[in-house]
Amino acid sequence: MLSDFYPSSVFKFCPFCGAKEFVWDGVKSHTCGACRHKLYTNESAATVALIVNAQGELLFVRRKYNPAKGMLDLPGGFVDLGETAERAIIREVKEELNLEVSKLQFFGSFPNRYLFGELVYFTLDLVFTCTVPDLSPLRAADDAEACLFIAPQEVNIGEIGLESIREIAKSYMARANNEEKGDGL
Repeated sequence: MLSDFYPSSVFKFCPFCGAKEFVWDGVKSHTCGACRHKLYTNESAATVALIVNAQGELLFVRRKYNPAKGMLDLPGGFVDLGETAERAIIREVKEELNLEVSKLQFFGSFPNRYLFGELVYFTLDLVFTCTVPDLSPLRAADDAEACLFIAPQEVNIGEIGLESIREIAKSYMARANNEEKGDGL
């Protein structure tokens, strides 16, 4: 069960003094009964790229590693310390796909739970539509095993490995469908 790996279940000792009196408040923090320090569980920032080719197909990657190894994902990754989300998505697209982003626009934010190394990390995925003028250098690298373009109406949500990416794909497909019908965003 995923909740078995939440920080509230995993963290048992205070990282400040080592005491076992490290109590979860049921909402967002642990408090040490011995030294009274608090440790908050906050969402980490991550970025996701929506890249579309001339045929209107959305670029997906296959995950090379767990979680969700072999499943579909959208390009992106964690924001490094001191980095903006905009710089992070440009860096991640270059690292994973060998592509240069010339323009980006904020699409939305989506919460996620990310199980890694027997701990659930809570992320806030910041999604950007990215303009890439030249797709010819496209190649899978870093933690992407393969790259593939899929028409929005052909995306199989069940093949997408992470819950936030499923929600992002659904939202993108709904917007694409509305635009196709002339309903706008």
